Amino acid sequence: MANIAADDPIAQGNSPSALTRLGWLALAIGVPAAAVCTALDHRGARAAASQDWPPFVLVTGLLLIGIVARDEGLFDAAGAALAWVGRSGASLLLCTAGLVAAVTVTLNLDTSVTFLTPVVLAAARRQHRDPEPFVYLVVCMANAGSLLLPGSNLTNLIVLQETHTSGAAFVAHVAGAWAASVISVVVVVAILYRSRLGRREGVEPMVWRPGFGPGTLAVVGAVIAMVALPGDTAALVVAGIGIVVAGTHVITRRDGISVARHLNLPLLLGLFGAATALGTLGRAWSGPSHLLAHSGSWQTAAIGAGASVFVNNLPAASLLAARPVAHAAALLVGLNLGPNLALSGSLAGVLWFQTSRSAGWTPSFRRFSYVGLAVVPVTMAASLGALAISH
Repeated sequence: MANIAADDPIAQGNSPSALTRLGWLALAIGVPAAAVCTALDHRGARAAASQDWPPFVLVTGLLLIGIVARDEGLFDAAGAALAWVGRSGASLLLCTAGLVAAVTVTLNLDTSVTFLTPVVLAAARRQHRDPEPFVYLVVCMANAGSLLLPGSNLTNLIVLQETHTSGAAFVAHVAGAWAASVISVVVVVAILYRSRLGRREGVEPMVWRPGFGPGTLAVVGAVIAMVALPGDTAALVVAGIGIVVAGTHVITRRDGISVARHLNLPLLLGLFGAATALGTLGRAWSGPSHLLAHSGSWQTAAIGAGASVFVNNLPAASLLAARPVAHAAALLVGLNLGPNLALSGSLAGVLWFQTSRSAGWTPSFRRFSYVGLAVVPVTMAASLGALAISH
């Protein structure tokens, strides 16, 4: 694989309003589509919406909590700790990979990118390192590491809903594929950025100003809720916590515009509308299920990856898994790993971009796909190979 060049004019050239425009575009398409589907098939639309709303409510709460915790200095403190543990470029990469994989498995990938992206940025800056290898590893690892538990990614829950597979049986089936995908991501990113892991930047490290407060307590509360409560209840509790702390933050700091911009509610509503619309379509149209029924595991994974890039993996999962799927694990390999090809592929990718920018580092859409073109084929092949061996 070719080493990535150091200069990328797009890396800092994305317009600050690009994601805002994307949000309004998603809203303009997703909400009318959901309204039309509801008018045509209100039962199917209700079933699709009930399947899809928890992650969007959960993510809204996590983003609100993250905004407040960031302003209080929590992420800078965690970044300082990570920088101390991973003192060399290679060790920082491995520590980042392990941390992201662990948080993704236990708390889901959206939590992982929302809370850990600013932590990793702070760690790289504290060591005067080029942050790019570590920040791109976060999102690639979050998508790849979300395959292990049903709750690690909503796509897992959507696809498994009709299979009546227990959590233990699912873990036993995909454990090898998950391990293969996690290891593959680390190896590929390390090779791509081999000449940049040790590079030092001529900037001062970020200074940590301790300021723990309601945001820190909210993070703890959100983690407890996601571990202890069922998915729907946890989503509502986390959203409630986020609204309370963000509301207090806005009142005390009078910074409502910044909170609204980083939340990007139009994007969340638009994606939810698209997921509802395609979930309704999948219940009324047998085409997707017919296609998957006549596809092998590798073809199923490719269909999942392509659909995730084209319409985002949550709407794609709603469409493709509206009826029982023959190769459910292979479909999840495509839906979970395929989004590393494009930022539009998963909500986690969009959140990662948004969180990176709010922390003062703007990723590149083009660079993301460039990295993905190397990461996705290797991780998908490794995961599908592991699935074949486990049978």
